[in-house]
Amino acid sequence: MKENKEWTPKILALLCRWCAYAGADLAGISRIPYPPSIRVIRFPCSARMDPYFIIKGFREGFDGVLVAFCHPGDCHYSKGNYYARRRFMLLKELMQFAGIEPERLQIRYVSAAEGKKFAQVVTEMTEEIIKVGPLKISEPMIKALLEREEIWQPLPGSE
Repeated sequence: MKENKEWTPKILALLCRWCAYAGADLAGISRIPYPPSIRVIRFPCSARMDPYFIIKGFREGFDGVLVAFCHPGDCHYSKGNYYARRRFMLLKELMQFAGIEPERLQIRYVSAAEGKKFAQVVTEMTEEIIKVGPLKISEPMIKALLEREEIWQPLPGSE
C-alpha cells in the first residue's frame, strides 16, 4: 500500500500505571517530541488489560494498539506483566488468523525512567502503521476474534 503523507493513524495506547504511563508522563515533562497519534488509557496493571479492549479499539476505528508495561521482574504487582505478555502474544496470533497485520498490535516494555524510549516507541509504531495504511476491518473478522474461546479464559494462577 502506498504511503499517505496526509493521513495520520490513530493508535490506542494501553499503559500500565506504574511504569509505561509514568514513562509517557516523563516524556511529556521532559518535552521529548513524539507524534500526536496516540490516545492513552491507563490501567493499574497490565494484567487488568483485557484482550477485548484491543479488539474493541480496532472496532472503534483505531489503526493500531500499543500495549506497554513494566519490564519482566519489575511489575508493581509481582507477576501481572507475565500474565499480560502471554495473553497478548496469543491475541497477536489470533489477529493474524483474522487477517489483521501483526504490526497493528505492539507490545513493549517501558519503565518509569524511560521517557525517551516511550517517545521512540510511539514514533516507530506510527511510522510502521503509516506504511501499512489505514485499518480496513470487517465485522466478520471482529466476530471471528470474539468467538475464539482461548483468549477469554482466565490464565492459570490468575484467579
